[in-house]
Amino acid sequence: MTEDPAPEAAWRPVHVDDPEKLADLRRNPGVAVIDTIDQQRRDLARMLPSPVPAHLDEPSRWYHYPWRRAVVHVLGPGGFQALRSDRNRNKITAEEQRRLRELTIGVVGLSVGHAIAHTLALEGVCGRIRLADFDHIELSNLNRIPGTVFDLGLNKAVVLARRIAELDPYIDVEIEPRGLDLDTADAFMTGLDIVVEECDAFDLKVAVRDAARRHGVPLVMETNERGLLDIERYDLEPDRPMFHGLLGDVEPKRLIGLSTHDKVPYVLRVLEPDELTAVMAASMTEVDETLSTWPQLGGDVSLGAATVAAAVRALGLGRALPSGRVRVDVEALLGKVAEPPRPPDLVSAAAREVAPEQPPAGAWDAVAHAARMAPSGGNTQPWRFAVDETGLDILLDPAQTSTLDVAFRGSYVAIGAALFNARVAAARHGLLGVVEIFPGGGARAGRPDGADDDAPAARLRFGGDAPQELAGLYESMLDRVSNRHLNRPGALPGDVAPALVRVARAEGGDAVVVTDRDTLTELGELMGESDRLRYLTPHLHREMMRELRWPGTDDLAWGLDVRTLELDDSDLAKLAVARRADVMGVLAEQDLGRALGEPTRDRVGGAAGLVVVTADGTRPADYVRAGQAVERVWIEAERHGLAVQAMSPVFIFAVDDSDYEELSPRYAPRLRQLRRVFADLSGTTDRAIALVMRIGYAPSISVRSRRLPADRTVRTR
Repeated sequence: MTEDPAPEAAWRPVHVDDPEKLADLRRNPGVAVIDTIDQQRRDLARMLPSPVPAHLDEPSRWYHYPWRRAVVHVLGPGGFQALRSDRNRNKITAEEQRRLRELTIGVVGLSVGHAIAHTLALEGVCGRIRLADFDHIELSNLNRIPGTVFDLGLNKAVVLARRIAELDPYIDVEIEPRGLDLDTADAFMTGLDIVVEECDAFDLKVAVRDAARRHGVPLVMETNERGLLDIERYDLEPDRPMFHGLLGDVEPKRLIGLSTHDKVPYVLRVLEPDELTAVMAASMTEVDETLSTWPQLGGDVSLGAATVAAAVRALGLGRALPSGRVRVDVEALLGKVAEPPRPPDLVSAAAREVAPEQPPAGAWDAVAHAARMAPSGGNTQPWRFAVDETGLDILLDPAQTSTLDVAFRGSYVAIGAALFNARVAAARHGLLGVVEIFPGGGARAGRPDGADDDAPAARLRFGGDAPQELAGLYESMLDRVSNRHLNRPGALPGDVAPALVRVARAEGGDAVVVTDRDTLTELGELMGESDRLRYLTPHLHREMMRELRWPGTDDLAWGLDVRTLELDDSDLAKLAVARRADVMGVLAEQDLGRALGEPTRDRVGGAAGLVVVTADGTRPADYVRAGQAVERVWIEAERHGLAVQAMSPVFIFAVDDSDYEELSPRYAPRLRQLRRVFADLSGTTDRAIALVMRIGYAPSISVRSRRLPADRTVRTR
């Protein structure tokens, strides 16, 4: 590359590291002093995540811009790059930015190439850029070169180099203000990772490709006619014909000195005449008649700069990008403008909400109805019921499960809740008899066909008992709901926690009630992290989204009606994004997504308390008994005027290492760690968790979850 040009054409900023020279410049009334270093440091310190200490402690620098008659105070290179590229994240991650800054990119032809090179510098996708153009800025260039009248008469490479230096003094810019010819193309190509070719002269177009082929450098060209982008992978295909073979075997020397008129046949062969817009094709016939050259628009040039930058990023990061061409035709896309689809109208759907299902008059049917109204994880209703004059059998439906439901443990908790409801209804109708809970959860409960002859997990025999304590819970049991509203501030009265523990133990489980504010905050962080891992694990995310049901779109008799989540408009908008598996894939790749746990952090951190109901063991029967304790605690909390929300951290039903691997192979160690910390914070070490419930004070719910029709889950024997 050439030495710095004469002072009147200076383009490289000067690092002023001599205190005396800096003092002289600052005293000079003809030199402007730009010093915003304090603001830069404040902005750097506010970055998320916090910048590395080395960037905060890095010495700042002063740069002298002779053509501006100014000195500027900026952060050191590490902090400068981190802050300047901060808004790129995460379209370009910090690690990708680091890799891209190692690239050396050449741009030949700086009319269209001006916007391209500046965009590459703007995005920080190169650490060194090499520019070549012999021409000078003319007034007719200013329809597409973002220069000014102050640049008229200056070399195009100098103008662009100055612009990049004013954007980022740490980008290493080299220029060739004499342009290229057949003899200098090889020298220009040496050391390049990618070359962008935007020449007007066809001999140079061929010469640059010839050199790129010899040096194994991929070439990118944008022709702002219908957004045409060409990729020629000479790094992968050294024998590839240039211009995809469209120009034939032409020697560069045959193209030297062609007039604009004589270039037209070659331009047409490269652009493919049948693919030209009518305006461009007609303009070609007018070159040297009513037009001096073919037309170009500044907007088209800017669009081309964006497409080239995207291609350079893909090449620089080693992504799949074959040789070939594509058209990014904005005008054609404008012809497809249409109204976007309307989102679900949840307000109108709420107005159409049907009344809660009323219990039937018949005693047997009322017992089965009560069992159907029990809670289940994600409202999946993992049960089937068989009823006759002798009693009610509750069977596991193995098809209604998910990965979180490890070994059907969550399903057995739900069956236990259904059993408790059935007992309450039977007591109210004077039918309560003996309860049987089968140790194995049903002899053939794991059969994938879910056959009707499976053995029950639990059985309630009808008798003649009507204990008042259970019978008195009937209305409260039917009114029980999950309330996901944010809690209002308020502490639990002193008698609530002992009452919840007492009823849990009475049903064969146990409970811990956490009310300490600092502990609740820690548990909120932990459970928010669990939610993040659930979103970022593909199969868990897929199952979670399947459980969410949208009014007007989905059958609401199963799963969670999104209205029951009690989300505001902002959180609903976030949920619409969180539904997308591709978005979660991007976050998972970078191990990001803290915001995914925000709703849980807010709800647990602001709760009056957290109740952890535990089981005595890990057999199916232990979880069924604990499920009865869950339902009894839930009803008792509501009888004390509390809102209750069931919560299921990913690790809730994991018992051994294989369970964590099944839940999420990638995050198994993290889930094990979360479970250990959860046990320490909640005081549930060596106990199996049946359910976690958030309790507090909140407004009434908007909508109740529905249940599958009785004829789908209940049969009369």
